[in-house]
Amino acid sequence: MDWLSSWVQTLSASIGLRPWAIIVFLIVLAAMLIDFVQRRLMRRLGDIVSNTENLWDDAIFHAAVRPLSLLVWLIGITLAIQVIPAQDEGSLLHDELIGRLRQIGILYAVTWMLYTLVRNIENNIIAKARREQRDVDQTTVAALGRVVRVTLIVTASLVALDTLGFNVAGLMAAGGIGGLAVGLAAKDLLANFFGGVTVFIDRPFGIGDWILLKEKGIEGVVENIGWRQTTIRKFDKRPVYVPNAIFTTASVENPSRMTHRRISETFGLRYSDMEQVKAITDEVREMLNGHPEIDGEQTLMVHLNAFSESSIDFFIYCMTHTVNWQKFHEVKQDILLQIGDIVRRHGAAIAFPTRTLDLETGKGMPGPEPIREKT
Repeated sequence: MDWLSSWVQTLSASIGLRPWAIIVFLIVLAAMLIDFVQRRLMRRLGDIVSNTENLWDDAIFHAAVRPLSLLVWLIGITLAIQVIPAQDEGSLLHDELIGRLRQIGILYAVTWMLYTLVRNIENNIIAKARREQRDVDQTTVAALGRVVRVTLIVTASLVALDTLGFNVAGLMAAGGIGGLAVGLAAKDLLANFFGGVTVFIDRPFGIGDWILLKEKGIEGVVENIGWRQTTIRKFDKRPVYVPNAIFTTASVENPSRMTHRRISETFGLRYSDMEQVKAITDEVREMLNGHPEIDGEQTLMVHLNAFSESSIDFFIYCMTHTVNWQKFHEVKQDILLQIGDIVRRHGAAIAFPTRTLDLETGKGMPGPEPIREKT
């Protein structure tokens, strides 16, 4: 240090600059070099961790890159400022104030790193589950991640206030009184918040679920569940932002959690096919019982249902194994085509609306035979 001080004094006398200016330059130069070296090292380390199968080292690495650079420059700049001589006792360059600002900066960098780390872990859990094709409750993961991040922010804020010399206990007491007034003024915001908490606790739906709010006429896939609102992507790809307070009162239908899909159809046969009705319904029932996509353990019915105006109606009622919307329609199409084949094999036909008109002559009057007309 004596050698460095002597060298600075000699250089100062040679170039005509004050010694503290040279020291400030050297500190900033050292911070620049350290940041350059650590960036190169972190870049090489990033190539190493990206080739590993462990996702946690990636989360830690990506969370530490930018805060580490911030720490280097923060310490360097605050040290350089401390070297500059203060003009008076009340100057902002006072050592105590600089020390507190350095502590707050370090606290911010650490909080930033932890905040990013929590978010990276949350994303890695979901990504790993998708890659391994495992089910994961994205709603719970997102909720826990938000809680941890909010806790980090609140804790860091309280520590920063205490570092600056504020009375944290007094602020919290005042906040309790002010919170009552804010709560009364922002009751809708609080209603949405507690609605979000209800969704996280009860979990009537999760991210990726297809839900239906009949009272509101909203149907789509859940994309995000926030503290204030939930984003639903409708089937025409338009997003709908629903306040969470709605979910505390409205009924939510979640088709994504159905165990089966139902086929319930009615078929009409001609009245001239009355003798074939029993054979047709028996063969349709046998076909459904043997169909690989129909769950025989669920309710399965094929029965004559009604004598309609122009048809003899029978109905089918059964459950499919699949809940996939596209595959369900493929199964339903196959069943309908097989029923059509069964009807044709028995010499019958699907009825369509008909009406018979009988035209007769007056009583006692000669005339032609009655004319029957079908329409």
